[in-house]
Amino acid sequence: MSPSGSTFDFASWPPSLSKSQLETLTLYATTYALSHGLLYLPPTDRQPIVPSAAIHAPISLFPSPIPRELFEQGRRIQRIYNILYARIAMDEEFLDEIMGSETGVGKVDDFIGQLWTGWKQLRDVGLAQPLHLGIFRSDYLLHGQANEPLSIKQVEFNTISVSFGCLSQKVAELHRYLLAATQYYNSSSYLRPDNFPSNNTISGLASGLAEAHKAYNVEGSQILFVVQPGERNVFDQRLLEYELLEKYSIHIIRQTFDELGLSASVDRSTSVLRITCSPDLHSSGSIEISTVYYRSGYMPHEYPTPAHYTTRFLLESSTAIKCPTIALQLAGGKKVQEVLTQPGVLERFLADEKKYGKDTLAPQEINELRASFMGMWGLDVSEDMLTPDHAAAAAGSEEFGVRKARDAALSLVLKPQREGGGNNVYKEAIPSFLDHLPSKERQAWIAMELINPPENAGNYLIRAGTTDAQSQTPVKTDVVSELGIFGWALFGGPEKHIEEREVGWLVRTKGKDSNEGGVATGFSVLDSLLLVD
Repeated sequence: MSPSGSTFDFASWPPSLSKSQLETLTLYATTYALSHGLLYLPPTDRQPIVPSAAIHAPISLFPSPIPRELFEQGRRIQRIYNILYARIAMDEEFLDEIMGSETGVGKVDDFIGQLWTGWKQLRDVGLAQPLHLGIFRSDYLLHGQANEPLSIKQVEFNTISVSFGCLSQKVAELHRYLLAATQYYNSSSYLRPDNFPSNNTISGLASGLAEAHKAYNVEGSQILFVVQPGERNVFDQRLLEYELLEKYSIHIIRQTFDELGLSASVDRSTSVLRITCSPDLHSSGSIEISTVYYRSGYMPHEYPTPAHYTTRFLLESSTAIKCPTIALQLAGGKKVQEVLTQPGVLERFLADEKKYGKDTLAPQEINELRASFMGMWGLDVSEDMLTPDHAAAAAGSEEFGVRKARDAALSLVLKPQREGGGNNVYKEAIPSFLDHLPSKERQAWIAMELINPPENAGNYLIRAGTTDAQSQTPVKTDVVSELGIFGWALFGGPEKHIEEREVGWLVRTKGKDSNEGGVATGFSVLDSLLLVD
């Protein structure tokens, strides 16, 4: 990926404000958020069935700067990532090798193993629905060494329960409102409308779900949102629900795995998925499902009993189009991300003319995507950085990949096959972690070189609202901002056709002293972009 020639001084951000300007902007920001659905449910031991209160989400007061050309590059390569992960999900041999329970990660990671085994059993009897829907987000940080131009480097690629798309649009609109209302008190010449990119994520994400519903093509069918119990980030999901109803006349039903264990059934002859409901709500007493959209199901604790896996596999066995399928969820594993950095793997999926005919990508396009990778390796690898270190394992000693991680610990992060934030191990914590990591589990972890974002960039961060009537005071701090680019792909069938789009963006900003970026885990705020040259 070509580096940026931007001369923007990140240490100059955010601009200086007087106390009265800061108080006014904070008032405008929080009241706008409360007025426009930029909301969470408040934390409580048990969420009520019918909510009676909401709080504003954590937000930044200023948009965060990113070089314009790097933003455009991220948007451009999203289209390639859409195709790449669609093809990975359709390559059963590759997923069996990398993520399966016989030779792959599933051999040492029980959660991955359970998903793969259930998927394999369903494949053996024949999958009822050949189409997959992926709603994706590729996350990046700005990266640059001293005296080197900035580039963007991928943190991870998300294939399940991709969140904050709708709220990201609301934050972009919030910052545009603050500019229109106050001009940010002319505090920076960069703060002008043409540097605030549009963000239409709500309509973009809804268009992917609507396309899957259209492909299912059964009148009166509905889309199922599989949600977590006690979900606080419900408004991010409801905004998508409203868009589907208002723009496409598509109805949504929301249920948890526990609820689906009682309500879901698959017809033995047609494999149609139906959800039972009260005849008072639906005259037939059941609803046919066109599309299953997971906003849950990505962490082991969401499957506390075998019955929860059984429910997941029941949904997978149906003719409903899944977002994602188990195959696509497995494709989003960190181990796949690491394997893609190995020589020739991208070409396998993007440049094989024998397999894909004219639908191959040019070398410069593949190289641009490859340039978004940081260095990665599996902890179990030998000195060739590719194959397992069987000799070391047989001798009872540490594999080369583990020793390399120890030596370079201060410049690394270790990642397991998990989503949702809070799972990674950073820098000085790595040696002790490796001391206690069972040797059989090393295959499930990857080491990744740390990305080096610009130094001394700052912002004013406003914590999530409260219900105790306290005024909000923004915190000015050094920050790191993570850019996410959204896309979707509908693919599969006999022709393995891929329909895909890039559909918007997200910025999450965290205090510099925090290593994790998941907003729902409490470490960061929702933000938007300021394009700089």
